[in-house]
Amino acid sequence: MTGVMAVAGGTASGKSTLARALSLQCPESMALVHLDDYYVPAHDPLRGVWTVSADGHPVLDWNHPGSIDQTAVSHAIDAALLRPDVQLVVVEGLFALSLPSVVRRAAWRVYVDTPDDIRLARKILRKIEVQRQDPGLSLRNYLQTGRDHHTAHVAPSRAAADLVVDGTASEAEMLAAVMPLIGPALAPPPAAPSRARGVCGVTRTPGVPVFAL
Repeated sequence: MTGVMAVAGGTASGKSTLARALSLQCPESMALVHLDDYYVPAHDPLRGVWTVSADGHPVLDWNHPGSIDQTAVSHAIDAALLRPDVQLVVVEGLFALSLPSVVRRAAWRVYVDTPDDIRLARKILRKIEVQRQDPGLSLRNYLQTGRDHHTAHVAPSRAAADLVVDGTASEAEMLAAVMPLIGPALAPPPAAPSRARGVCGVTRTPGVPVFAL
């Protein structure tokens, strides 16, 4: 039976890295739903939660769960669950353990926990390298709203997690932490004794962790 795993954590905590690693681990039997793809349209001032950026411009508040289109998220999860080859749907995002549309569907709940200073450094580096954004603006936005919104809307969801993963660990270490949680749901029927079948149908040699293959 197909199941849903919700992966939450603060901005730049490593949740997308974990979700991507899981997808590469089981590319044919896993579907990903990124909550970042389901914010309400930024050009529609009548939807979502709006704030004023540190540079004085009104912007959609990306750090508030009210800016997510929960109906669209529900449809995306349900569509993924109907795909015949999918055994696991991974929903990742800031509010994966906060949004009712995700939580009520989640059989497993994971929180990626990373110290605030590391998350902030990762975010600023990403803004500089990918978006060429002034790091000063990133810092002012963090101090103005980002820090408080994390405390109010993201950090409390850690208490709802079945598993807390260290976001400073390597991809292999994060996978090793998560696979015992979801492995039984992904494991195929028993195969020939000479070479066991690992989770997601990966052929493995006894003694070698499947996530290392």
